[in-house]
Amino acid sequence: MPLSDEEARLLHQLEQSLAAEDPDFASTLRGSKFMARNRRVALLAVLGFIGGLVIMFGGAVSKMTWLGVVGFVAMLASAYLFTNAWKRGIGGRDEDGASAQSGRGGRPGRQSNKSSGSFVDRMEERWQRRRDGDEL
Repeated sequence: MPLSDEEARLLHQLEQSLAAEDPDFASTLRGSKFMARNRRVALLAVLGFIGGLVIMFGGAVSKMTWLGVVGFVAMLASAYLFTNAWKRGIGGRDEDGASAQSGRGGRPGRQSNKSSGSFVDRMEERWQRRRDGDEL
């Protein structure tokens, strides 16, 4: 069911306020789509590399040089796509380690705020703080 104009406007305002209030969290939410895309590209690149390897060996066995060259080019293209996806970030274990290290850096209190309470509790607390701040 599509959103009405009013609902779309409210959703856009919520997104903007979230980005203004907690830019780290907002960038994490935006980044998850890109990481999922990069994971898909990396997986397809690995499959393409294996397929290129099979085609290259098939060309060598059947003594069709052009088929071997096509397989080799497919392997090179797949390796290029994989390295690009890797550079952009595919997530995983390194992502968790990097976030834990950044919590030890310039923001020592940041790590404890994320672990306290559920997401909904934190959002309700922020909502209450915002309402209390507006009433003053």
